[in-house]
Amino acid sequence: MEFNKVLFVVTSHDQMGNTDRKTGIWIEEFAAPYYYFLDNGKEITIASPKGGQAPIDPKSNELENRTEATVRYFSDPETQKRLANTKKISEVNEKDFDTVFYPGGHGPMWDLPDNKDSINLLESFNRAGKVMTLMCHSPVALINVKDTNGELLIKGKRVTAFTNGEETTAQLDKIVPFLLEDKLRSKGANYQKGEDWAPFVTRDGKLITGQNPASSVLAAETVMEVFKRMAATMPAGAV
Repeated sequence: MEFNKVLFVVTSHDQMGNTDRKTGIWIEEFAAPYYYFLDNGKEITIASPKGGQAPIDPKSNELENRTEATVRYFSDPETQKRLANTKKISEVNEKDFDTVFYPGGHGPMWDLPDNKDSINLLESFNRAGKVMTLMCHSPVALINVKDTNGELLIKGKRVTAFTNGEETTAQLDKIVPFLLEDKLRSKGANYQKGEDWAPFVTRDGKLITGQNPASSVLAAETVMEVFKRMAATMPAGAV
């Protein structure tokens, strides 16, 4: 089974709680999967809760956090323009895409847990049996999503996300609204994690989650592998 159309959903939130620190997308978690899919010939659409300019966490472009993908992004005015002109989530439809990918950053902790458009979108992707991927802090968007039986989608599912240890090391454990690891566990998820700051991805059926920025490429590769496996198991002649 081939896939061609990827929907990215990013945060619109740019303020770290009640502090004066800016937040937004952790740019590695957008750029690395974006270019991975783009270089593999995929058509990409970007949406956010408010539409328009999606904020980037300035810390994610500091020297010690730069990666090949982030350097490529900041020298790519076309992609910068696309991230400055995102569609509203309310304007996109699951039927137009083969898969959805949510990059992280701390912004999602504030604007995605209760966002009805995001919840409806994820529920639509789940009903359609499509692959969904959420990175680092963006699995917070799952905490109020329900499955087709009205149960919480993540109940009993293998899920990862930014760990309590990573949040503490980042000295943001007292600033975020809650610790995401604890929240996912409290919602019944089978939360799993690797070493702090090391690449770690879980897959439960068609739900893929990545633990941290270091997991961004692995998550994109996992999406590709899932589609390859689905194609290999399709009956001959199936479309």
